[in-house]
Amino acid sequence: MNDSSPASPAVPVLDVWCELQCADCRDALDDVRALRARYGDRLEVRLRHFPLEKHKHAFAAAQAAEEAAEQGKAWEYVEAVLGRVEELDRRGEPLLVEVAGELGLDAEEFDTALIDGRHILIVDADQAEGKAIGVTGTPTYVVDGERLDGGKSQEGLRERIEGIVDRLLAENA
Repeated sequence: MNDSSPASPAVPVLDVWCELQCADCRDALDDVRALRARYGDRLEVRLRHFPLEKHKHAFAAAQAAEEAAEQGKAWEYVEAVLGRVEELDRRGEPLLVEVAGELGLDAEEFDTALIDGRHILIVDADQAEGKAIGVTGTPTYVVDGERLDGGKSQEGLRERIEGIVDRLLAENA
C-alpha cells in the first residue's frame, strides 16, 4: 500500500514486506503497532506485498488489502485478516469479502476487485521490488536501506528499527 504523495524527506520510511496468510506476519503485528504508536506521523510505515507461493490465498489477500486501502481502512483490514490466518487458509476469498463487510467496507466492491484484478499490478510490482532487494520471506523490514528479516525471529528487531529511526529523526532535526 503505497501512498502516491511524496513523503517529506524528514520522515523516515519503514517498508514492511508482509503476506496476509503468514503466521509470522501475524505475530509481528505487535511490533508494527508499537512502532506506529511510538512514532505516529514521524514515521511512514508502508505495507509492501510479498505473497508466498506456498499460501494459495496470499495473492488474493494482497489484492484485497489494496482495495481496503482504496476504501480508507488499510491497516484495520490487514490486522483483521492477519488475525484470522488459519481461517483464511481454510476459506479463502469468501473470508476476505466477509472481513470487508465486518469492517463496514463495500464488500460487493471487494468481490468485484478480486474478480477484475484491478490491484494485480500493485501486488506484482511490490513482489518484484522485494525480490530485487533480496526479500525471500515474510515479514521483512527495510528502513534506511537496511533489510531486517523477521521470519525466523522477531527478537530484537523492533529495537533495531527504533535505533535506526531515532538516528534518522535526530539527523533530520
